Amino acid sequence: MRIQPLILIVLAVVAFLGYNTLFIVQQTQQAIVLQFGEPKRTVQKPGLRWKIPFIQNVIFYENRVLSMVSQSSEQVILSDQKRLEVDTYARYSIDDPLKFYQTVRTVRIAQERLEAMVDSSTRRVLGNHSLVDILSEQRSGIINTIRSEVNASASALGISIVDVRIRRADYPDATSQNIFNRMKSEREREAKEFRATGEEEAQKIRATANKERTVIIAEANRQAEITRGSGDSRSISIYAEAFGVDEDFYAFYRSMQAYRKSFGDNPTSMVLSPNSEFFRFFGSKSGGVEK
Repeated sequence: MRIQPLILIVLAVVAFLGYNTLFIVQQTQQAIVLQFGEPKRTVQKPGLRWKIPFIQNVIFYENRVLSMVSQSSEQVILSDQKRLEVDTYARYSIDDPLKFYQTVRTVRIAQERLEAMVDSSTRRVLGNHSLVDILSEQRSGIINTIRSEVNASASALGISIVDVRIRRADYPDATSQNIFNRMKSEREREAKEFRATGEEEAQKIRATANKERTVIIAEANRQAEITRGSGDSRSISIYAEAFGVDEDFYAFYRSMQAYRKSFGDNPTSMVLSPNSEFFRFFGSKSGGVEK
């Protein structure tokens, strides 16, 4: 009965020693074995590994590509003296875990150092180019230059830069407002020019229309006078011919028209002698005075 507890104790001791002796490096990890804080070896391949228990310990680092995003925008002055607020990000991997441990130890410190490198290189490279260069096909070359400079600096940390990108490049708020105000003023100026040009054209069109109207009216009046004169002439000829054919009938007709005008709706009173020439057809149908 005493053998069973002894076996359990031995198994517990073996398990404890195995737990403190063996460690597993995952597919996405790499490790450094330390002895009293001093690096002894680097493990970059996955698998089951061993260490001296209680004397050595293990630090794990990522073997995958990591991301670094700038925490704040950096204001950059370009070669054409324009100001831009630039946000950047970088993707990197830990290629030399030993050098990484010796220089920065933790990922947080490494990202702080890397962010400073990216910002410095971005300011330096963009400062040699204009806004037109950044917006043109030269942009990819500018990005490659920044990545090369950052990679050269980051190699001292055991880091390899995979990519560096500019997420956003905008004018500062004050500059954007000034640009907006300038664009607004320019559009208002153009609108005033268009309105002035339109008003000038409208005046020309109105003047031309008034001139044509005056000419048309004058021509119409001239034609009307000609037509009226021709009509009057024709009327007089007809009256003359009619008078020449039957003078008595014409006199009678003219007297009837005069009676209609005089004794119509006109309330005017007239005092005339019955023997007046005006009433000569009242006494006789032949226009004479009956006896």
